[in-house]
Amino acid sequence: MKKRFLYFLFFGLLLSNVYSQTDSITSYTKKTYMIPMRDGVKLFTVILSPSQQIKPNPFLLERTPYGSDFPLAEGETIPVNKMGSLDEYARDGYIFVFQDIRGKFKSEGTFEMTRPLYHLIDKTKTDESTDAYDTVDWLVKNIANNNGKAGIHGVSYPGYLALDAAVDPHPALKASSPQASPADMFLGDDFHHNGAFRLSYGFEYSYMVENDKLSNSDFPFPQYDLYNWYLQLGSLKNVNEKYFKGKLPAWNDFIKHPNHDEFWAKASTLTYINTPQIPIMHVGGYFDQEDLNGPQIMYQHLEKKDNLNRNFICLGPWNHGGWERKKGDSLGEIKFGSNTAAWFHTFEKQWFDYWLKDIGKGNFSEANCFQTGSNTWKTYESWPPKKAELKKLYANANHKTSFTKPFSADGSISYVSDPASPIPYRTLPIEATYGEGSRWNSWHVADQRFVSTRPDVVSFVMDSLKQNITVTGKVIAHLFASTTASDADFVVKLIDVYPAIDHTDLKMSGYQLPIAMEVIRGRFRKSFENPSPLEPGKIEEFLIDLHDINHTFLKGHQMMIQIQSTWFPIIDRNPQKYVPNIFEANESDYIKATHTIYFNNQYATYIELPVIKE
Repeated sequence: MKKRFLYFLFFGLLLSNVYSQTDSITSYTKKTYMIPMRDGVKLFTVILSPSQQIKPNPFLLERTPYGSDFPLAEGETIPVNKMGSLDEYARDGYIFVFQDIRGKFKSEGTFEMTRPLYHLIDKTKTDESTDAYDTVDWLVKNIANNNGKAGIHGVSYPGYLALDAAVDPHPALKASSPQASPADMFLGDDFHHNGAFRLSYGFEYSYMVENDKLSNSDFPFPQYDLYNWYLQLGSLKNVNEKYFKGKLPAWNDFIKHPNHDEFWAKASTLTYINTPQIPIMHVGGYFDQEDLNGPQIMYQHLEKKDNLNRNFICLGPWNHGGWERKKGDSLGEIKFGSNTAAWFHTFEKQWFDYWLKDIGKGNFSEANCFQTGSNTWKTYESWPPKKAELKKLYANANHKTSFTKPFSADGSISYVSDPASPIPYRTLPIEATYGEGSRWNSWHVADQRFVSTRPDVVSFVMDSLKQNITVTGKVIAHLFASTTASDADFVVKLIDVYPAIDHTDLKMSGYQLPIAMEVIRGRFRKSFENPSPLEPGKIEEFLIDLHDINHTFLKGHQMMIQIQSTWFPIIDRNPQKYVPNIFEANESDYIKATHTIYFNNQYATYIELPVIKE
């Protein structure tokens, strides 16, 4: 969940002043309040109101664990054209509300990471939903010149809070836009992916959020490149013994709950949010390095009971919160051909204008999804679109891939996976996640040639395409594999390989762009609740959800399937010897193993692609 400070919005994202300024609203004034909750706890809240307000306007609320205050004195004003990504709202008089959630920064109470919605079971309990309700109730009763309506949005953890606010909402809360919001911290998003623990992120984020109530503190690493630091850390049980000493609740929970038990289910939005009670617009990025899964899976979950057409989704070519940028026309080396962030700013405001100001017709498409490759925005009346034709991209002999199933009876390839020499998930150095010079934000589009020659990585490449192929919707890998050990991780990537000579941009020649990639921990192949060891030598099928994409593989490009078993240190090392709890594994449990990938007529590894004819 993105480390985010509000002053970044106002002083970092200073968009060009391309809009005509109204005569009535030229600046905003800051005031702070301690708003009481139903249990007496008071939450620190910053309110920016138009200095010259001539008519009632709605509230736009953001709640955060990252600190809601920013460098502006009480009663001081800020010009509208300095409002960053909010300046379009500011010109129309929206009242901005920023709040520290309980237990963080200047708010009272106790912080609990991803606090479950306790009030659903016990009406006397408080949680993020009840706190949002009480906040909106206080706002409409105490802040002048409001029109009795409020919306809430936010990115990452604030997005998660926006989603919680939509459960049993205050009558004045008319719309919510959870953006890059996590859904289930074990199945996907920040801390685990398909049960595989996200080591570097889980370690650094837990410390950042829980080490100090009054700040977002970075762990004091003794070196810049952390690949060897994490490798020398050894077994995960060393984390508490050497560093955290049992003081961080989140890390302690990781240890106590290595499987998808009641603890994870209780905290999952998939458990307690089952229908959209108000209009909700989920926003996500195809290249989100933190919460790619959440917006997609939550939209699909709520869509099952969206009888009143309140559930919408917007997906773009973004990393985590990339739509908040000034331009959004590229990510890393990948160009998108237009300012996708500006497009989103306009679209989001139109959405809130309708629900909070009754402006516009409200005929929003079910899904607005950017299509990479062709670099165009597309609208859909269902997501994923129903007209897709499922095609199977098979791994074949001689490191080839095609839409033709293997006919040989004995196709396979093996590699040795060594926990002592794990494959880095991006090129060295591995900087601290939010540290100086970090390339964390763009690793999901990084050129994969840096691992393609390793002996513990296998690749299957198609011949150059004779025509464009557009893949729109959910991509699922069907991996047939065996191991000499009793546990294993498998990482599968779908890659767009650029032409050997790219005449449109020579420096992109041969670039291997990951379009979709994901990991699965073998022990969870049958159940996330009840893991089981792999049987050495037994061929099994591993289903891996590579998530939703909308990408055109262009004529002259190649499609690639790439498979490996380590992804370090974003994913912790699997000992490969089955132990009940990897957080308690001994150093001796980490062993080499030989993994075999199968591509024959009985066990045919493939990726299922929803292909659209355009």
